[in-house]
Amino acid sequence: MSEPKPEHPYQMTISLNVLNHLGLNLYSSVPAVLGEAVANSYDADASRVDITVDAQASTITISDDGSGMDKDDINKKYLWIGYRKRENEPESTPKYHRDVMGRKGIGKLSLFSIAKVVEIQTVKITQDEKTKETKTTRNGFRMDVDEIKKAMVPQTKEADSQPKETDHNSEIKETNHTSETKNPDLQEANYHPDPIPIDQTLLKGTTIKLSSLKSTTVYETSLRRRLARRFTVIGEEKHFSVYVNGSPITLEDRGYFKVLEYLWNYGPAKYDSKCPKLKKSFSRSGDIGYENYSVTGWIGSVENSGDLREDKENLNKLLVLSRGKVVEEDMLDQFSEGGVYSKYVVAELDADFLDLSNKEDITTTSRQKIFEDDPRYQKLRTWLWGELKQIQSKWTDLRRETGEQKALESDTIKDWYEHLSKDNQSYAKKMFGKINAEAIGSDEKIRELFKYGVIAFQSLAYREKITELDNLHPNDLEAFATLFSELDEIEAVLYRQIVEERLRVIDALEKKVNADDLEKVIQKHLFDHLWLLDASWERATDAEPVMEKKMKNAFNAIDAKLSKSERASRLDIKYKVSSGKHIIIELKRAGRPLHNHEITKQVQKYNAAIEKLLAQSAKGDGTPPEPFEIVVVVGKPLVEWPESRKQDVAALKAYNARIVEYPQLIRGAQSGYKQYFEKKSKANEMLTLIKKLEDEKA
Repeated sequence: MSEPKPEHPYQMTISLNVLNHLGLNLYSSVPAVLGEAVANSYDADASRVDITVDAQASTITISDDGSGMDKDDINKKYLWIGYRKRENEPESTPKYHRDVMGRKGIGKLSLFSIAKVVEIQTVKITQDEKTKETKTTRNGFRMDVDEIKKAMVPQTKEADSQPKETDHNSEIKETNHTSETKNPDLQEANYHPDPIPIDQTLLKGTTIKLSSLKSTTVYETSLRRRLARRFTVIGEEKHFSVYVNGSPITLEDRGYFKVLEYLWNYGPAKYDSKCPKLKKSFSRSGDIGYENYSVTGWIGSVENSGDLREDKENLNKLLVLSRGKVVEEDMLDQFSEGGVYSKYVVAELDADFLDLSNKEDITTTSRQKIFEDDPRYQKLRTWLWGELKQIQSKWTDLRRETGEQKALESDTIKDWYEHLSKDNQSYAKKMFGKINAEAIGSDEKIRELFKYGVIAFQSLAYREKITELDNLHPNDLEAFATLFSELDEIEAVLYRQIVEERLRVIDALEKKVNADDLEKVIQKHLFDHLWLLDASWERATDAEPVMEKKMKNAFNAIDAKLSKSERASRLDIKYKVSSGKHIIIELKRAGRPLHNHEITKQVQKYNAAIEKLLAQSAKGDGTPPEPFEIVVVVGKPLVEWPESRKQDVAALKAYNARIVEYPQLIRGAQSGYKQYFEKKSKANEMLTLIKKLEDEKA
C-alpha cells in the first residue's frame, strides 16, 4: 500500500476486506482492544494513561500524556494502515528510551471491534531546533465505521461526477479505480474522517473516545485485572502508569502474587518480596540454548489449585511476553501435560527475542499468538518443557515434605497420629505427603482426603496391610472405592453416615404433623426416594421407555373407567423399577375418606394389567415373570378400619399390594433404618474419629 497523499484534513486509505479482518473481527474482548491503545500510549512516551468507563453514557475514553500527533503524524502514520513504525522511525523512544511495541501498524483498527464511533483529539508540542521556540498543534477527528463502509461501496459514474460536501471542508471521496473494482470487499477507498472541535483544556498527548459500543457491559474490576496481566511495563520502573476510572493499576491487580507458594526466578528475583505466602524461591537459568537468547521472568506455584480461580477467570496459564506485552496467552496448552503440578502453576516469561526488529515478524495479526513453526518459538517450547519437568520434580518433593505439617494442622489428626507407633507414624507421614503432592483441589478437599486417608490407614492397620497404602492415589476415587468395598468396617461406617442423613430427613417429615403439609412434602420426595417405603429400595430408576409407555397406556385405560369420586381421591401415580422389581405407587389425597372396596377394586385392575404386561415381556424360556408390587399411600386409615384391617391387608397381599399410611410410612422408615443402624455398629473407634474430623471441619 503506497503512502497516502491527503487532499483533505485527514485521510485513511483502507479496503473493506482489511477493515473486516483487521478491525471488526480482529479482537473479541474489550481488554485486548484497550491493550492495543495502551501499547500505543507506551510507544508515544506517555507516563500516564487514563481509561474511563462511563457505563451510563456507554463510552470508554483512553487519554494519555504522550507525545501526541500533528497532521502529518495522523495522515502518514496513524491513518496509514500498515505503517511500519520500526522501519521508519528510531526503535527506541526519545524520552524514556523504550523499545516500541507497535510493529504491524494495524492495532488502531482494533478499536472498531468494540465501538462503531471513534473520536480522537491530540495535542503535540514541538520545538524549533534553531529558534528553540515551542509550537503546539491541536487536531481532532471522528471516525464512524458505518461511514467507512459507505466510502467503500462502488459508486456509479453519475454519482462520481457529483461532488459531496460536508462540514469542515471534508469529503468522502473514492479513488479513481473504485467504480471499476469488481469485488467490493477487495476494493480500496479513501475515507476522510470528519474534523471535530478540540477541547482547549487538553495540554498534551492523545485522547480517544469510543462510543456506540457493541457491548454496553464492561466490568471495571475485570478490566483492571486483565490489563494488569497483559503488561509487565506498568509501574515505576518504566515510568508508566495506567489508571482505570481514576484508580491506578498495581502489581496486586495481577492477582497471583498474593497466592504464590513457590517461585522459580529467571533473572533478578523481582517479586519475592511481593508474595506474602511465599515459602521458598529458586534461581534458574533462562538460557534457551539458541543464539544466546534467554528468558527472564518467573514460574510460580500455589498451595491450592483453587487459588488460580478468580471469579470466572482461570489464572492457571503460562503467559509469554515480549517487550513487556503479552504475545502468547498460554503456553501451557502447548503440552499434553497430565501431571498434578500443572494445575498449580502460573507464569510470566519475558522472551524479547520473539519480537526482534531485525528478524522476521512471527506474531499473528492480533499479536496474541506466535507462529509455532519459527525456530525461536520451537527452542523456547523445548526449553520450557524441560523447565516444567524440573519444576514438577522439585514441587512434588516440596509437597511431600509439607504434607505431614499440613495434615497435623487438624487437632484430631494430630492426636490420632501421636498415638501411632513409630513405624506407623512413618507410614502415615508418607501417606500425608502423597496426598498433598498428588491431590488436586482446595484446602477443603485436601482435608477431606486426609480424612479418607486416616480411615483407610486405620482399616489397613486392623488388617496389618499398611504397605498397601503405596497403591492408593488421592485422585483415583475408584481405588478408594475398591478398597472400601473390601473392608466391612469402612462400609459400615459410610453406610451409617448415609443412614444418619436419612434419619434426619425422616425426622423432618415427622415434624410435619398436618396431613396437608405431609401430602405436599411426600408427593415431592417419595417417587425419587423409594427408601422411604422400603430400605432395600436404594435407587429407584425409571423403566425402559417401551415398558414405561405400555404401563402408561394401561394406567390411562384404567383411569378412563374411574368414577369422578375415584379420580378426585388420587393425588398422583408413578411406575418405578428398583433392583429388578416393578413398583406401582399410587398416592391418595390426605383428606379423602377411602373405603376398602374402592382400594381393592383399583388394585385388582392394576394387578391384572401388570401381570399381563410382564407375561408379554417374559423371555419365554420358562423363567418366571419379574416381580412387582403395588403400594397405595393414604393419608388416613380406611373407613372400615380397624375392624376389617387384618382381612383387608391379607386380601391386598394376594394381589401383591399393600397400603401405607403417611404416619406409618415415617415410622416404618425410621424403625427400619434404626435397626440397621444398631446392627452395623462396629468400628465405633473409627466412627468417633470421623465424627471428630467432621466437627472440627464445621
